[in-house]
Amino acid sequence: MARRALKLASLAAATSGIYLYGNKFLDPNDFGVVRVGRAIATTAVITYDYLTSLRSVPYGSEEYDFLKSQVHLRSAERLRELCCANRGTFIKVGQHLGALDYLLPEEYTRTLKVLHSQAPQSTRQEIEQVIREDLGKEIEELFVSFEDTPLGAASLAQVHKAVLQDGRTVAVKIQHPKVQAQSSKDILLMEVLLLIVKQIFPDFEFMWLVEEAKKNLPLELNFLNEGRNAEKVARMLKNFDFLKVPRIYWELSTRRVLLMEFMEGGQVNDRAYMERNGINVNEISRNLGKLYSEMIFVNGFVHCDPHPGNVLVKKCPASGKAHIILLDHGLYQVLSESFRMDYCRLWQSLIKADMKRVQKYSRRLGAGDLYPLFACMLTARSWESVNRGIDRSPVSASEDVEIRSNAAAYLPQITQLLNNVPRQMLLLLKTNDLLRGIESALHTRASASSFLNMSRCCIRAVSTYQRSKSHSLYRRAQISLTEALSLWQINLYELFLWLKGSRLGNWVIALLSRMHHST
Repeated sequence: MARRALKLASLAAATSGIYLYGNKFLDPNDFGVVRVGRAIATTAVITYDYLTSLRSVPYGSEEYDFLKSQVHLRSAERLRELCCANRGTFIKVGQHLGALDYLLPEEYTRTLKVLHSQAPQSTRQEIEQVIREDLGKEIEELFVSFEDTPLGAASLAQVHKAVLQDGRTVAVKIQHPKVQAQSSKDILLMEVLLLIVKQIFPDFEFMWLVEEAKKNLPLELNFLNEGRNAEKVARMLKNFDFLKVPRIYWELSTRRVLLMEFMEGGQVNDRAYMERNGINVNEISRNLGKLYSEMIFVNGFVHCDPHPGNVLVKKCPASGKAHIILLDHGLYQVLSESFRMDYCRLWQSLIKADMKRVQKYSRRLGAGDLYPLFACMLTARSWESVNRGIDRSPVSASEDVEIRSNAAAYLPQITQLLNNVPRQMLLLLKTNDLLRGIESALHTRASASSFLNMSRCCIRAVSTYQRSKSHSLYRRAQISLTEALSLWQINLYELFLWLKGSRLGNWVIALLSRMHHST
């Protein structure tokens, strides 16, 4: 098998080279033999390691699990080195994998998470070239000042602070100059290599990753699309006064350069920053949950890259209110109405621990007989907790370890599920895991308020959908009354929880208890 793996890797190099050479849309000279060779060599070494390291060890034994963990770690480190060396699309895909905390083995997610802070930086000369080509002017003509050191660098672009001639302070997002040309070829290379690996490991189901990259990368590389997304989400969530989205300056924006209002703050997972600045951590976590529940369940237009560098918090000096600043609007998922309704009803069933409906809506979303695993993936809770009710108790340390261990143990089933569910689900799963990571850092995970906010949004979304499908005035009034009663019940329960956790509530409970004992 090991020899076969190496032969197939060599065959991949030859066939991908022939394919690229024969494809009139791709120039093999732009591809770079070093980039291709590095990717093929890394894939071959990882494949060989999995084939040989576990071959003579009894499956399921302690030694097998230990060795498998070591192979996972070595492979993740090789993959990280490949991403850092090939940059661009490779880093973007690696970051996506690193965000799947409860879906992939911990060795991979922990190792690949560092790619968020190890993205490449373009040189001053490269930045000047992009601005000159896209805006037709030199940096000095456009800006009074332009900071050479970027505020942040990502896989596809980097952001600089600058001051315009009229005195406005702006953030300038500039695309790395080589990313556009390399992205389609990188995706093609990944596709060829993943197909070869699947021939060796039939349970290896990661083609969904390539399909997602094919669909999303062209959108992310068009900064005009990002600007339109930013304006759309700002309009959509204008009722949330705590949300701030940078204004776009269209007169100086192109497909590769985006000028926007400069905003700053601490990262949303920085609990120490919030405590230093008098920001209520629970309020931030609650408001972030409100934002995403509204986007997912009510609007079906979801910002899908909420890693801490893209979500900032800042206390407004004038009002004293804490603001959430949402950045990087390149990656959004638009949910179809039918998908959104099934997803709403699935979450309602999960919160109520209604297992029959959990099974029904999981199957409708493509989970099939793997619906228990699907429920655990969505909630990042054990099956026991799902059956008991995910709002009944917080996540314990032992349960968190169990879920992460299961990600490794059930990897074939998880990848099968990811291949079967609607494509809309993939970015939602990534978004869920990123949001859970923030909640874990703030110690607010699985709080009752987050489930109450989700319930409110699900009720509103389903009721709006039902009213839109009803032609009877009486039926629409009935739906509205049911909606109002359900929301009132949630408000009443929330008041009960507040009283239970407050000093006044404890005093009232103690007084009632004494009165009961005295009688």
